[in-house]
Amino acid sequence: AMGFVTELVETQRHPVILAQRLPHENGPTVLIYGHYDVQPTDPDGEWESPPFSPSIVDNYVYARGASDDKGQLLTHLHALEAVVRAQGELPINVKVLLEGEEEIGSPSLPQVLAQKANQLQAQAVVISDGCQFAPGVPAITYGLRGLSYLQIDVRGARLDLHSGSFGGIVTNPVQALCQILCSLKNPEGTVGIPGFYDEVLPLEPWEREEISRLPFEEHGLREYLGVDVLTGEANYGPLERRWARPTLDVNGIWGGFSGPGAKTVIPSRAGAKVSMRLVPRQDPARINELFKRFVEGICPQGVRLEITEFHGAKPVLVDRNLPQVKAAARAIEAGFGRAPVFIREGGSIPVVNMLKEILGIEAILLLGWGSPEDGAHSPNERFSLENFHAGTRASAALLYELAR
Repeated sequence: AMGFVTELVETQRHPVILAQRLPHENGPTVLIYGHYDVQPTDPDGEWESPPFSPSIVDNYVYARGASDDKGQLLTHLHALEAVVRAQGELPINVKVLLEGEEEIGSPSLPQVLAQKANQLQAQAVVISDGCQFAPGVPAITYGLRGLSYLQIDVRGARLDLHSGSFGGIVTNPVQALCQILCSLKNPEGTVGIPGFYDEVLPLEPWEREEISRLPFEEHGLREYLGVDVLTGEANYGPLERRWARPTLDVNGIWGGFSGPGAKTVIPSRAGAKVSMRLVPRQDPARINELFKRFVEGICPQGVRLEITEFHGAKPVLVDRNLPQVKAAARAIEAGFGRAPVFIREGGSIPVVNMLKEILGIEAILLLGWGSPEDGAHSPNERFSLENFHAGTRASAALLYELAR
């Protein structure tokens, strides 16, 4: 209906959808990225409406993917449709790339990008897969933390043992694992792995000043999170720690008997998953090696250790002085009625580095229309219709701003 030429690119998992409408020979081109896969719905019992049957309550759309990322992606598609219907043609060449594996690290995308590199060339990429700074405070995200993700498996005896018969003569894998995990961070909140901070790019003084002026209330965040105090690395504020300082977190731990009643065993195995959020200049591959070296060095005797690497992502920092970034700021002001603030984000979007490194595109425009309270990975995920319409207006304005 919009006159786009489309292509379905099969992968080993889920297909990539490509589309393009190129009315201006030798004119500027924008590439719009989105993903159609979503997070699992569990715990299913906490949903107040069916997760895959959208419902509208109090001006919010509730559904899995409402904010991450189908609702935000739809703003761009609606903007394209509206401009074509109203004007008869787009003011700029537009390409669209939709994938179905973002939530698992986009494993098939590098091969597709390499195969279609010439076809996907553009001067800017638009990604709406994030949040505004706060309700009513639109933002342009110019920095993302990277990610290293690993699993630690600790194995002891060949089977679970009677703690009375064998306690005191073998190493307990659960206790060995806990000893390892407790050594990963210092009591003051810093990571205890030697060399972990060596390449960290510090915040510039002007960035710290800019962050301090953002409309942020620590009390409101504590209340939203349901915690009494915010903790972490000393000499940095909560936003600085979230956006521009590296972290290490244990994401899950298992081992031994945890059912009702009592079972006096020495478990034969235990495991944990650990993620590290990285900042500019930190390299996931190097951080993984530092992690392995440290854990192997402190592993107690009497157990076997296995460390598995999962998907990761490099940190991202976009030059705020690029003309495309300034164009995005003007478009957001037109769509939302106020100028955006510039922020970083603590999460990772692996596709950003893929687009930069494989396609060579530097102007990555991270324009999140969602709200931090959308619950993107939680039950009852939602997306404000007000933000949906404002995002659609901003997306339409962006087409014209980038065409200047």
